[in-house]
Amino acid sequence: MEATGYTTLTRQTGLMREMQIVANNIANTATTGYRAEGLVFSEFVRRTDGGPSLSMARGNIPVTSRAQGPLAATGGRFDFAIEGEGFFLIETPEGERLTRAGAFSLSANGDLVTADGFRVLDAGGAPVFVPPDIGEPGLAPDGTLSGDGRPLAQLGLFRPVGDGALTRVGGNLYESPAGVEPVVEGQILQGFLEGSNVDPMAQIARLIEVQRAYEMGQSFLDTENERVRDAIDTFTR
Repeated sequence: MEATGYTTLTRQTGLMREMQIVANNIANTATTGYRAEGLVFSEFVRRTDGGPSLSMARGNIPVTSRAQGPLAATGGRFDFAIEGEGFFLIETPEGERLTRAGAFSLSANGDLVTADGFRVLDAGGAPVFVPPDIGEPGLAPDGTLSGDGRPLAQLGLFRPVGDGALTRVGGNLYESPAGVEPVVEGQILQGFLEGSNVDPMAQIARLIEVQRAYEMGQSFLDTENERVRDAIDTFTR
């Protein structure tokens, strides 16, 4: 295969991956706290001996949208939504993770947990505990959780260190390879949940655009394959 074929193949691989990402975004349009994901293409260029340069494209850099999702009132006493910057910090068996999905509940031990049973951590990195004899809990915008007029804990808001990259490790969970740091700009609302920040119309349009680009690349590969095959037939007669 000539250089043009290899170049097109690397582009096709990236486009296929982007189609999968966009399709996943569309499938999670109604998922609480979901962050839309995109893909950045990188290019490797190298000059060949005695010929033109060779360019290889790779779709290998995922990007997570930090845009605010819509807030919906639920009235749930342990439904919390972040307005502004930041993520909740969650304790999982694989380590600490970030999430914007604030549909929490209390475990049998009184710990504030996610729908998967992972404990929610406070501003100091300790599990949030709510005593069983506490009445109706209240939450201040700074994340201070109280009950019966006394503070119980302060929910933590965190972000990747230096506003670094996020790696998706689950539907609503993210890992920050560079670590996390506290956030002071955001606020937490009680009785609300943040919806997905996916723009379905924009994602559908992008899916069509990427699919057409993929089909054009496939058409080029089919034409190139026929050209090479015809050339071989001509030279072997």
